Amino acid sequence: MPALPHFRSFGSARYHRYGDPTVLTVEEAPNPAPGAGEIRIRVAAASVNPVDWKVRSGAVRDFLPVDLPAIPGRDAVGLVDRIGEDVQGVGLGDRVFGLGGVTGTTAELAVLSAWAPAPAAWSDAEAAGAALVAVTALSGLKALGPLSGRTLLVEGAAGGVGGAAVELAVAAGATVVGTAGAHNHAFLRALGAVPTTYGAGLAKRLADVAPQGIDLVLDTAASGSLGGRVEIAGDPSRVVTVADHGNAERLGVHAANAVNDSTYLAEAAALGAQGRHTPRVERTYPLEEIAEAHAHSEGGHVRGKIVVVL
Repeated sequence: MPALPHFRSFGSARYHRYGDPTVLTVEEAPNPAPGAGEIRIRVAAASVNPVDWKVRSGAVRDFLPVDLPAIPGRDAVGLVDRIGEDVQGVGLGDRVFGLGGVTGTTAELAVLSAWAPAPAAWSDAEAAGAALVAVTALSGLKALGPLSGRTLLVEGAAGGVGGAAVELAVAAGATVVGTAGAHNHAFLRALGAVPTTYGAGLAKRLADVAPQGIDLVLDTAASGSLGGRVEIAGDPSRVVTVADHGNAERLGVHAANAVNDSTYLAEAAALGAQGRHTPRVERTYPLEEIAEAHAHSEGGHVRGKIVVVL
């Protein structure tokens, strides 16, 4: 099958120095080429994750350095337009969602190292917001062991990772209690969770909404409450965090990391095709408003995902 027509990537978000969202511009960037085990897609949409603005600001440059100028973004959806060596099971023109490196997806062309077919049931915005939260949530959930028949507390359940974790855990057979502000409780119910508020007095509220007790805890919020969640679970081995790595080591809690794992993406996509998992999108922005999209994410209190549409 011939390659799809080649073109230069004129629509790319980039920043030439670390800083606040105003360092972001839209400009021409060189076309990336996929290496062995990689594919390239024509991007339809890419999401904005907290790691994107943490990298852009320079806050994590000591352990996540990038070469400047850099294109922000870790995940995207689009049509395959070039296939690297040693890649099987995907064809030119296939609609896939997936993950690149620390940067690189908020552009007309992006290279992915992990991907899966995007369910037809998902819009481009939904698929764009699916990959990073899915692999992060699944990394945490799988570290907790079997979920069927267990009661799981998800801390920060209204966020991108937390919301994905709720649906994925419910699909695995868990009873899920999620913490969030009261204004997000209807949202959590729609995801399949029993909602409660976070903060002081949580143990008492949990006794009311989950009288059977809490078996496992997944922390997605890094709210500084990890020690209290260990007390609720009764043992640090029953708690996993994907957000509070600093306190995890001190408390003996397992800290799970997002991994570019195509099998995790395929698992999330299969549930999406069954209507059991739908990535939640709070707002979409055009590429020209990439700075506004980053500022929105950086401002916090985001329910679901922020997506940039190309």
